[in-house]
Amino acid sequence: MFASPLVSDPMAIIALFSAVLGLVFWLESFERFEPLFKYLPPVIWAYFVPMLLTTAGLTPAESPVYDWMSTYLLPFSLFLLMITADVKAILRLGPMALFMMCAGTLGIIVGGPVVFAIFGPFFEDPVAWKGFAALSGSWIGGTANMVAMKQSFSTPDSTLGPLLVVDVVAGYGWMGVLIFLSAYQDRFDDWIDADTTAMDRLNKTMEEATDTHRPVTLSDLAVMVGLALAATVVARAVGGWFPTVGGIISASTWAILLVVTAGLAFSFTPLQKMEDAGASRMGYFALYLLLTSIGAKADLAAVLDVPLYLLAGVVWIAIHIAFLLAAARIMNAPLFFVATGSMANVGGAASAPIVAGVYLPALAPVGLLMGVAGYILGIYAAWGCGLLISMVAV
Repeated sequence: MFASPLVSDPMAIIALFSAVLGLVFWLESFERFEPLFKYLPPVIWAYFVPMLLTTAGLTPAESPVYDWMSTYLLPFSLFLLMITADVKAILRLGPMALFMMCAGTLGIIVGGPVVFAIFGPFFEDPVAWKGFAALSGSWIGGTANMVAMKQSFSTPDSTLGPLLVVDVVAGYGWMGVLIFLSAYQDRFDDWIDADTTAMDRLNKTMEEATDTHRPVTLSDLAVMVGLALAATVVARAVGGWFPTVGGIISASTWAILLVVTAGLAFSFTPLQKMEDAGASRMGYFALYLLLTSIGAKADLAAVLDVPLYLLAGVVWIAIHIAFLLAAARIMNAPLFFVATGSMANVGGAASAPIVAGVYLPALAPVGLLMGVAGYILGIYAAWGCGLLISMVAV
């Protein structure tokens, strides 16, 4: 342990964390590491590696650059993720796919306050509810929504730490169970008398689909970065005009809601084609870079003390599963839609395509679309879930 951080200059910190991300994604490209990154994806390493660097004294636990990253990288990334969302394609997925995804979302919304009502009195942290509010974002759309809810509800980093472990163990543990169950999808479909018409139609459509990605140009970069930065600054300025409500809905909350809504509005314009040049990938890089700063501020001791939090997370996932199974019975939905609808919530756009591809390789893009739908819905739904949890915590 060093007496003072070895790296403290703001630019040096950004360079170090960018290098960490580069190393993580480089290692992910090797086939030998595929099993490791399948269950511990890069987003996990983006958080835990900086946490270990700070614990070892290499980077500071507090730095002005962390505040800057939190202020600007989140709305920047959310705008790019929303502007690239193909809402029309999502709506064409059909009622069964969207119903299952929404059922999973409802399970998380209901499960959050129920679980906190049961376990909340046993948590020593007086603002533990804020950690659960942030976790609801992760479980309705993925990491982008978790960070958005963290900022919206002003969740302390020490409070978030244990919930990140819950996210990994319970969330990705459930993902592993879904992958295992793929071998039994025929049995499940027979048992529930599943209607596979929609699934077969999507499978045929996706097999015939073509990839529209193209090399990025200087013009593309100028438009993407310029628009995202402008949207970020304007949303923060306008968000400051709105009143703070109940000590929970702050200027930061308004800014997030504004930038997300603006991004969705732009997704119905030709700017949506920026996805062909990789706009969402730029958004994810900004998001992962922000996550490194959150990890660097985390308390390792708090992260290691999670048994009760983990039990609460397992119960929460169980409620989510119950809603999905009930919805599958109502819609006679095949296991593919149960699994993909669940991961569109709990795993988001990063995990849903993986699970969908395990069940039906040609339908991996369907998982991606459902995951994107999850983080669009999640910004609003998780915010509502967080409010419900705050009411229980009073």
